[in-house]
Amino acid sequence: MTTWFTADLHLGHQNIIRYCDRPFADVEAMNRGLISAWNEVVGEDDMVWVLGDFALGRISDTLPLARQLHGRKVLLAGNHDRCWHGHGRRVDEWTDRYLEAGFDEIVQGTATREIGGEEVRLCHFPYRGDSHGQDRYLDHRPVDDGDWLLHGHVHERWAQHDRMINVGVDARQFRPISEPEIAALIRAAPV
Repeated sequence: MTTWFTADLHLGHQNIIRYCDRPFADVEAMNRGLISAWNEVVGEDDMVWVLGDFALGRISDTLPLARQLHGRKVLLAGNHDRCWHGHGRRVDEWTDRYLEAGFDEIVQGTATREIGGEEVRLCHFPYRGDSHGQDRYLDHRPVDDGDWLLHGHVHERWAQHDRMINVGVDARQFRPISEPEIAALIRAAPV
């Protein structure tokens, strides 16, 4: 079993093709391409951490695409996920819908894993930086205490910046990145 990480699929989001210069003719081609790229690397028994922003558009059409993706899926909710605690009162209802759609678990805020002998924090948001010009969601960002951080949210802005590793599809050839690949990035980083 391999553990994988990804973020910012934005399934069903037509405008993300233009915003991030994704190489897809339309949203249907993007959805098919992202599902194919995922399933080419992820096995049925693998685990995938989705660090936010899974599906947009008509959610009744895009959220069920989770069932087409291999592996056990854990969603660490991001600002565009309707089950994100930052949206308030309907979080429980939406959490149930995400679980029914094919996620095995929904996590809010941050999580921690050991990768390559290092404690690594997981969050949708980076310590600093944004996909827009100014940092947003400051109250939801983790505090930079020196730990490595896997995140999304910045799309194509960077793949790695200091101890922040962007696992988003726009920085990772539209596919998840494996735990051994993350460990190699951490080992190769300057001290």
